[in-house]
Amino acid sequence: MPNTWLVQSDVPETLELYLYFNMNTYLGELGRVTTFKEKARQQPDNVNAGLFTYPTLMAADILQHRAKFVPVGKDQEQNMEIARKCARRFNNIYKTELFPEPQNYYFGAEALKVPGLDGTGKMGKSDGNCIYLCDEEKVVRKKVMRAVTDNGPQTPNSEEPEVIENLFKMMSIVSDAETVKYFDEKWNDCSLRYGDMKKQLAEDMVKVLNPIRERIQEFSANTELLDKIARQGAEKARESAAATLKEVRKIIGFK
Repeated sequence: MPNTWLVQSDVPETLELYLYFNMNTYLGELGRVTTFKEKARQQPDNVNAGLFTYPTLMAADILQHRAKFVPVGKDQEQNMEIARKCARRFNNIYKTELFPEPQNYYFGAEALKVPGLDGTGKMGKSDGNCIYLCDEEKVVRKKVMRAVTDNGPQTPNSEEPEVIENLFKMMSIVSDAETVKYFDEKWNDCSLRYGDMKKQLAEDMVKVLNPIRERIQEFSANTELLDKIARQGAEKARESAAATLKEVRKIIGFK
């Protein structure tokens, strides 16, 4: 389904496959997923089954279309392994080759994880530590300038603590190599001023995000087009998912 955009809830077949995968996925496997453990630690009073079994829902999203490659970030690698286990286990249990084992697809040389502005983990809406692609320039600058730092380098060529390593990671994503090298040298000789680094990071981030934000605004202003894209996407997705579920029911033995 090339270039197909859809709303997940428009494809109810996902939930049926999600149920079947849950029947064959073990508690220990789900409990070892890092993203689950992080969320459970952050919100100990709201550790629910939906959070626990999210990897099998993701597997259903992927495998209902029998996808072979999935674009993911670093934080989704464990979930992808669960998806492969779901495919492999279903095929083994029912002696079939229905599901391919989907592979991670990276747009660069390696998986990317965008760090959060609070200096830990990753950028995420639920964590409130992110920059949105649709943020205005002044909002981006304000968020970057408020990013968590420390007291600065105290010893030449010392290892960067996580909060500073995160700043450099963000800079490596949006800035050119010479800019990163310049501030890295400033860190190593203990002359780095975080204010200067943040200003440069904010400007480079604005430069990268502006074209994206403009496209978002363009599409957001045309709700009729968005509705059409979502409707057509749902039709394609449901056709694909329904074909897979028909095979799944037949293989399991449902009449």
